[in-house]
Amino acid sequence: MAPYIGTATSRVDGIAKVTGAAKYAAEFNTPGLAHASLVTSTVTKGRITRIDDSAAKAIEGVLAVLTHENRPAMADQDAAYKDDVAPEDGSPYRPLYDSKIMFNGQPVALVVAETSEIARHAASLVKVEYATEKFVTDIFRERDSAEPVKTKEGPMAPPKTRGKPDEALAAAAIRHEAEYYTPIEHHNPMELYASTVLFEPGGRLTVYDKTQGVQNVQKYLCGVFNMKPEDVRVMSPFMGGGFGSGLRPQFQVVLAVLAAKALQRSVRLVLTRPQTYALGHRPAMVQRIAIGATAGGTLDAIAHDAVTITSQYEEFHRQETGWSGLLYKSPNAKYAHRLARLDLPTSSDMRAPSATTALFALESAMDELAIQLKLDPMELRLRCYSDRDQNEDKPFGSKALRECYRQGAEAFGWSKRNPQPRAMRDGSDLVGWGMATGIWEALQVPITVRIALTANGHAEVACATSDIGTGTYTIMAQVAADMLGLPIENISIKLGDSILPQSPVEGGSWIATSVSNGIVTTASAIRDELLRMAKQMPNSPLADAAADDVTLADGKLVSRRDAARSVSIADAMRRGAVDRIEREKTTEPSGDHSRANNTHAAHFVEVKIDEQLGVIRVTRAVCAVAAGRILNPKTGGNQILGSVVWGIGMALHEETHVDHRIGRIMNANLAEYAVPVHADIHDIKVIFVDEPDDSNPLGLKGLGEIGIVGVAAAVANAVHHATGRRVRELPITLDKLQA
Repeated sequence: MAPYIGTATSRVDGIAKVTGAAKYAAEFNTPGLAHASLVTSTVTKGRITRIDDSAAKAIEGVLAVLTHENRPAMADQDAAYKDDVAPEDGSPYRPLYDSKIMFNGQPVALVVAETSEIARHAASLVKVEYATEKFVTDIFRERDSAEPVKTKEGPMAPPKTRGKPDEALAAAAIRHEAEYYTPIEHHNPMELYASTVLFEPGGRLTVYDKTQGVQNVQKYLCGVFNMKPEDVRVMSPFMGGGFGSGLRPQFQVVLAVLAAKALQRSVRLVLTRPQTYALGHRPAMVQRIAIGATAGGTLDAIAHDAVTITSQYEEFHRQETGWSGLLYKSPNAKYAHRLARLDLPTSSDMRAPSATTALFALESAMDELAIQLKLDPMELRLRCYSDRDQNEDKPFGSKALRECYRQGAEAFGWSKRNPQPRAMRDGSDLVGWGMATGIWEALQVPITVRIALTANGHAEVACATSDIGTGTYTIMAQVAADMLGLPIENISIKLGDSILPQSPVEGGSWIATSVSNGIVTTASAIRDELLRMAKQMPNSPLADAAADDVTLADGKLVSRRDAARSVSIADAMRRGAVDRIEREKTTEPSGDHSRANNTHAAHFVEVKIDEQLGVIRVTRAVCAVAAGRILNPKTGGNQILGSVVWGIGMALHEETHVDHRIGRIMNANLAEYAVPVHADIHDIKVIFVDEPDDSNPLGLKGLGEIGIVGVAAAVANAVHHATGRRVRELPITLDKLQA
């Protein structure tokens, strides 16, 4: 039987999805299900002074109007509202807790009715009066008063200063300094946020929620409502996209539970598209980068300063500024990161948080430096290449970035590039070629996997992890099939249920690595038990075999030294007088912290620009990725392709517009929040570069986010090559080219 790992395998859940058998959070029904609809704040800051719900209550079919004045009991302490990925500092938002308004679009009332149509209509009749206060939603108004992030040790703190950067910058032969801006962006997953709460006798709840971590939501609900874990079960078998928006429990799940407890019946709440814009966003970011270089194209110093936004009530930030220390060798470096507090919801993680925005600035700056040095942009990066994580002063466990450059450039035809801006044309179109580097973390986290193997050659693999559309069901089935020596159709996967073995939230590109190696651990325990039984057989061909000398293949225990020596799984279990073996094991990450673990990518992009109209098209893109062993080139390739599309959207389309006079988002819908459509996307080639890695048993690194990092910079660099105009503010729109 050919191995499944490394083979392009179609999704095992694909049929369920295309036939509609796969159910999402808003699709679970039960008799007597009530429906809820939100009323949201029309002001940005202040207090509720009066709520008139009389017109709503007069509508036939309305069951209740819940507000901060009549809701069921909720916890008083901030600690109860903390979740696994909440910022360390601040007071988490508490929906319908009191009269205080902290952002525009904040929930102020919840109407519950017999049907969703009645609930929506009644919600429109609720009248709310406010006492307003002054507010600020503009990063540029607050950047001068932005406060440094707390510099406690940890991965979120800016790296320490290296060498004497100020002196080195002042003395550098070549110097580049510029400011770069990325706006607020919203996740906009296809599936709307929803929760269906099934109220059971005795007050037990089964909650179907759109989330990237069912156990995180369960723990959160237990804290908010002072419930026992056994009284709250959270399930999310399928998710129509998250991209980080579902890492934290969102307010709709609290409100749905509030309604279920108030009415003692099952309730569903589905947010509208505009309402999802209050759930979090990629923070706006102003960056200043200064680079000092020698005339030969090596770096003397780099300084990276960033200001990002957070809410007034929490301090959300990631490590925004230190990525250069992982990519480019420089003896002198300094980093600073400050937070501007705005009257907006707390920012949140969005695909490759911090790296996506930081690398737009860094890779644009490197391109500008290459122009000053009259060097090919890829040649500059090779001259500045670092084999060590300079921030932590340790070598990389594996880093095939040079090979990414080589293979990507060859596939793209980079050697044919004319370096002069405006020198390449296709008819009336200006043609530009740009490139950039991508880098992301390769993490593994603790996880627990249970495997139950039956004598008829079927196995059930269970873990509470999520599949957020990335293909987790499939890669779990592939790994389990290989580790247990069974056909993939004999593997059943159970996930997305809080009662299953422990899993962290799915994010950070760590789940594929973590759960796959977790399956290896548990499958090894299954193998050991089978071998113990096989050794009890009379004249057993494996009587003297050690556990590591035996593998599971084709439904048998097989000696690695002599394939002729084997015992079938069925015979071993028959000897052991069992028809089922079940094992549950926890897998911890490798204890080797002496090496840095990262994924890398090289992006090459072609743009064509109508010289008269300024219309920009990305006509070709090549992304070469080094991410250890690739479990599934088909689903993995889809991940990278989708990331590149999103990077193109970041470069040319995406921007959340806030009217700073009223503090309200003005394009909170898919008609006015621009994202790439089919007509915007042309040829994208994904290359997986061979990169052996021994940081974990399977040599995995994760793929979910590396594909987006650097794409926006590659597009911006291509636009400059085509037009001679450098745009340092995203998205790159017609007006910025013609200004």
